[in-house]
Amino acid sequence: MPNDASKPQHAPENAVDYLTEWIRSRGITEVECLVPDMSGIPRGKILPAHKFLSGLTDRGLRLPESVFIQTVTGEYPEEDIIDEVDGDIYLRPDPETLRMVPWYEEPTAQVINDCIRRDGSPVDISPRHVLKRVLARYEEKGWKPVIAPELEFFLVKVNADPDYPLEPPIGRSGRPEIGRQAYGIDAVNEFDPLFEDVYDYCDVQELDVDTLHHEGGAAQMEINFNHGEALSLADQVFVFKRTVHQAALRHDVYATFMAKPLEGQPGSAMHMHQSIIDMETGKNLFAHDDATETDLFRWHIGGLQKYLPQAMLMLAPNVNSFRRLVRDYNAPINMHWGRDNRTVGLRVPFCQPEAMRVENRLSGADANPYLAMAASLACGYLGMMEQIEPTKPIKGSGYTKAHALPRHMPEAIDRFAHARKLQDVLGENFCRCYAAVKEAEWDAYQDVISSWEREYLLLNV
Repeated sequence: MPNDASKPQHAPENAVDYLTEWIRSRGITEVECLVPDMSGIPRGKILPAHKFLSGLTDRGLRLPESVFIQTVTGEYPEEDIIDEVDGDIYLRPDPETLRMVPWYEEPTAQVINDCIRRDGSPVDISPRHVLKRVLARYEEKGWKPVIAPELEFFLVKVNADPDYPLEPPIGRSGRPEIGRQAYGIDAVNEFDPLFEDVYDYCDVQELDVDTLHHEGGAAQMEINFNHGEALSLADQVFVFKRTVHQAALRHDVYATFMAKPLEGQPGSAMHMHQSIIDMETGKNLFAHDDATETDLFRWHIGGLQKYLPQAMLMLAPNVNSFRRLVRDYNAPINMHWGRDNRTVGLRVPFCQPEAMRVENRLSGADANPYLAMAASLACGYLGMMEQIEPTKPIKGSGYTKAHALPRHMPEAIDRFAHARKLQDVLGENFCRCYAAVKEAEWDAYQDVISSWEREYLLLNV
C-alpha cells in the first residue's frame, strides 16, 4: 500500500454551482439522493433533476431522522431512542460522490448525502458522519489513514423461497459449480458476461476496483479495491454493493454479501488493509526507512487487539455474521496477529516500508463499510493514543488458539454497550442508537422458528 493515498477527483469551490453544471451538462433527468443507513442499505429519495437543483438552495431535500434507526427488517426499536419525535433532517449532497447510474436508460445521477439538523449541526447517528468523526481524530494528530478493502460475495440461483437453501447458479457451461475453485480462471469465466457488466458499471461510476478472482466457495468471488482515503473507499464499497446486485439481476442471478449464505462453504469477508501516513510528508508512519516497524505500528495493532472484540457488532452486524467466524474456513476466531498468516484476525503482509500495513480480517462482507472502517480505525487510534503493546506475533495456525471473539449477537451487543472508550471516539448517541437497532433485530430473529428446529425437534423431543 504505497504512501500516495488517492485524492478526491473533484474539488469544487462552490458545491451548488458544480452540481448544477454537472447535471445540466449531462442532460440528467432524475437524481437519486442516497443515504446509507445503519445496515448500509441505500435510503433516500428519487427526484426530477430540476426538483433536486431547486432543493439545493431552499433546504428542500429532507428525510425523517428515523431513517437511521430502521432495522434491516424495516422495523424500528420499540423505545424512543432519538432526541426529536422523528423530526426532519436535511440532506447535503457531497459533490465528490456525484456519479451516473449506468443501469438506467434515462440519464440518471446518484449522489451520497451528509445529513444535518436545522441548526447546521451534523446528524451524529449517521454512519457517514461516524466515520468522519473518527477521521477528524486522526487529522488532529496530523495523521491520514489509508484503506484498501477486499470484498467477497457469492453468486447464487434466484431463490424466491427463503426456506429453501441457496444454490450456486448455472454458468455458461450450463452446469452449476459444485466444488471449490479458488483462483480458478475458467470458473470466473463461467460468468464473463455478468462481470463485463460489473466492470463497465464501475468504469462509468469511477469506482477504483483492482483485481477480480475466484474465492474458495462455490461461485464465490472477490473484488479488491485500490488503496485510498477511508471516506472515499467507504463510499465506493457502498456504491459497489448496489452495482453488483444490479448487474447480477440483469443476468437472472442473485449476488449476496451475506457473511455465510451457504452451508458447508466459506463465509464472505471484507478484509481491510490499513496504514497511516503523515499528512505533511506523505510518509508511512508504520515503518522506518530500514523497514523496521515503528512504535505507532505496534500500538495500532495493540489497540486493534484490545478494542476490536468490543466493536465486533460493527464488523459482524447480523445474526448470520457469526456463522462465518469459525475454525478452518479462512476466517478468524481470535485477535492474534502474525506475518503473512491468514488464520489470525490481524495479518501483516510482507512488503516494502512504504507499504507497511495491517490487514483486519474480522469484518464480514455484510458490514456497513462506513461503520466497519470507523470501528477498525477507532480501535487502532486508541491503541496509538494509549501506547498499547501488542502480543508477540504467532507462528503457525491461529486455530490452535482459543476462540476469543463474541460467538453470537447478544454477546456482541453487550460488549459494545459497555465499551466506554470506544463510545467516546465513535459518539455516545450513535452507539446507544446502534445498540438499540441491533437489539431490535435480535428480537425479531428470536420470533422466527427455523427449518432446523422443525426437522430435529418436532417429533424428537
